[in-house]
Amino acid sequence: MGIVAIKLPDIGEGIAEAELTALYVKIGDLIAEDEVIADVMTDKATVEVPSSRSGRVAWVGGAVGDTLAIGSDLIRLEVDGEGESATAEPKQDIAPKPEPSATVPREDLVKEKHRPAQIPAAYQERAEGTRPLAAPSVRKAALDRGIDLRLVPGSGPAGRILHADLEAFVPGSPVRASGARRRTGQSEIRIIGLRKRISERMEAAKARAPHITIVEEVDVTELELLRRKLNDGKSSVKLTVLPFVMRALVRAVEDWPEMNAHFDDAQNTMTSFEAVHIGIATQTEAGLMVPVVRHAEALGLSETARELVRLAQAGRDGTARSEELSGSTITISSLGPLGGLMTTPILNRPEVAIIGINKIAKRPLWNGDEFVPRDVMNLSCSFDHRVIDGWNAAQFIQTLRELLETPTLQFVEL
Repeated sequence: MGIVAIKLPDIGEGIAEAELTALYVKIGDLIAEDEVIADVMTDKATVEVPSSRSGRVAWVGGAVGDTLAIGSDLIRLEVDGEGESATAEPKQDIAPKPEPSATVPREDLVKEKHRPAQIPAAYQERAEGTRPLAAPSVRKAALDRGIDLRLVPGSGPAGRILHADLEAFVPGSPVRASGARRRTGQSEIRIIGLRKRISERMEAAKARAPHITIVEEVDVTELELLRRKLNDGKSSVKLTVLPFVMRALVRAVEDWPEMNAHFDDAQNTMTSFEAVHIGIATQTEAGLMVPVVRHAEALGLSETARELVRLAQAGRDGTARSEELSGSTITISSLGPLGGLMTTPILNRPEVAIIGINKIAKRPLWNGDEFVPRDVMNLSCSFDHRVIDGWNAAQFIQTLRELLETPTLQFVEL
């Protein structure tokens, strides 16, 4: 018997470390070659780490939430043959195992781990060698419950297993008793992965960038009429308000280039960009992500809408690439129809401006003669007050307002 180390792989782009966000094995587990043993996260992208060998886990290099160096040992396996090292960890750290002469078949390595004590007859195993499709959060939930994902039918695209499929697989959710009862339980949850990254970024943004937030009322009645007409016509994709806001933003930063910029407070330098890479704050099961629509200035209305749909889906199902989650020059935050009258968005450092979109509602507006019902939406925009003055911020918002209230201006070259 020998020892083989499975190392944390080089994820690229000069990354030196990664956070361990899910660990699917423990000491004593039998695992098969190519089986996923862990998920690691860096730059908001989650990467699955497979095992390069079959064997028994003899040592684990960290716990969920730990930060590990690229190239360090993630786990060590006891394998048949000499392995890479003759030195094993102390035997008390290793769970009981078969006699050294015993050979464990590959298929048994897969079946032994996380198999439920009882398998409902209604569910059948997938064919041998078929790897279930599931997001990292679903894999973690299955591990916590002791569910073998190979036994769970997936209802998502291409048979992807969803959280709802886990709930359906495990019957017997608690039933509420009639009448009120005093609740005394509590739970402690360690903040890891994406939520940890969000926490760190929000704390740094609030602590280091003095915000100024301006709220402006925008009459989007004409924009809504245009949007509905385009959706009823030949548009190949459903248009929401967001593509129009993005187009207005592209036009507005032509007049106010300092808004499409980064501020490096360590070097005390501000860099404005000609290209407009718009970050779109997107809620996922794991937390808030910011997919980036690159070169929004070169996209038409329908192209922008399609890219929004693609990136939002990639963010939600965990398939977004690292380059799709970084490099934004200005960000839009929207809660859609759930949004309130106003928000106070936090900057996506090192950007200097963020545009908050609030819900559209019918409100009475004075037209000079009488009050008339109009579709109204508030813009809540925050700026880095170290480099953006309140006057310039207000002027920028008025430019945005004009482009949204008279949407034909977005398509006219002056």
